[in-house]
Amino acid sequence: MEQVKWKNVILPRHAYIEHKLTIMRDKNTTKKIFKELLEEISLLLTYEATRDFPLAEKEVETPMEIATVRVIKGRKPAVVPILRAGLGMVEGVLKVIPQAKVGHIGIFRDPHTHEPVEYYTKFPTCLDEREIFVLDPMLATGGSASFAVQRIKERKGVKIKFISIISCPEGIERLSGDHPDIKIFTAAIDRQLNENAYILPGLGDAGDRLFGTL
Repeated sequence: MEQVKWKNVILPRHAYIEHKLTIMRDKNTTKKIFKELLEEISLLLTYEATRDFPLAEKEVETPMEIATVRVIKGRKPAVVPILRAGLGMVEGVLKVIPQAKVGHIGIFRDPHTHEPVEYYTKFPTCLDEREIFVLDPMLATGGSASFAVQRIKERKGVKIKFISIISCPEGIERLSGDHPDIKIFTAAIDRQLNENAYILPGLGDAGDRLFGTL
């Protein structure tokens, strides 16, 4: 685990995360491979994000004897992808926590102000009792991420974690400043945003590359 200057940011260092991310960055990588790698990195990040889940003891009968073991306790987690690019991360997350409930929040970034505009929201019930994962491949300006977290908090969600593939300092500062209580899990922290609010060096528009709408 690499140390970063933001205490709420977790940046796992794993050979395969870095290898897969390098292929994703390549502009010549096909849509199919891009989608597969997005799911795989999301899966690896989810292992880190679920490390501290609460556990409860349970007795099971093995082929040899009765054993006291531990299982995840509490309500099923909630996964909330930010549409549309966040959809590409869902299957990877569900391979780790298949029992999770999946909500959605649709947000697009105004091309002139770069501020978030909401167009759809559907969350699972009882958010106050669930571990919640907000998904977006790119933490760029941080506006959409902060907006999504605020909407979840308005529905009483409290145990919130944000998972991204690539982040940048501007997005981390915005999300951390608005919501210092949440943890951010990311595979990379890139240099900066350009004048159009795209991450540099980044990987381009994740949604366009995922859905072939370049």
